[in-house]
Amino acid sequence: MLAAIVPVKPLTQAKSRLSNILSAAERRLLVQTMLGDVLTALLAARRVDCVGVISADPAVLAQARAHGVEALPERQADLNAALTQAGLHYAGQGARATLVLPADLPLATPAAIERLIAACDRAWTAALAPSRDGGTNALLTRPPLALPYRFGPNSQARHVAAARAHAVELRAIYDDRLSLDADRPDDLLLLAEQPGATATQALLRELCITERIMCV
Repeated sequence: MLAAIVPVKPLTQAKSRLSNILSAAERRLLVQTMLGDVLTALLAARRVDCVGVISADPAVLAQARAHGVEALPERQADLNAALTQAGLHYAGQGARATLVLPADLPLATPAAIERLIAACDRAWTAALAPSRDGGTNALLTRPPLALPYRFGPNSQARHVAAARAHAVELRAIYDDRLSLDADRPDDLLLLAEQPGATATQALLRELCITERIMCV
């Protein structure tokens, strides 16, 4: 069994770096829309057996249930501790691998997810999708918790170091559909301009995001 874990911050804390162009209500809507896109992609990925959303926000957990995926109430405020909680949960259910895919990757497709899974095809391996700024946008480990989670600034290098320390073979998979997260205004510009018809892209166009950013 391969379990996908989607961590989501409380909506009141999400995407604060976009506060100069989006209101609190718009940021909340953006996060929920991106989460919907990510869950849709995961549910369509053939090799993903189950999906869970871990969050301390009741609204996020309710959205997870509405999509038919497992809602995991977060017991830890720290992201890496919360991911460990989820990893232990799925390991206890018999998962042979876990995929961490944050909710702010609305361009993720089932095919991109399958490519990442294919790169981690045996025990004690891991596959990482780097972000554009040296972070980690997705991390697949086989078995679950094969290496400790090191999400945060410079997490790609920190995951590489953790893999080396735990004798885990780590592969970096560069994929345009997994490299663009939505943290800064220029990320939103790129998202709006990319080909595709995700709900997130439709929302950004409805919000006239390009015009807003150009006026800041």
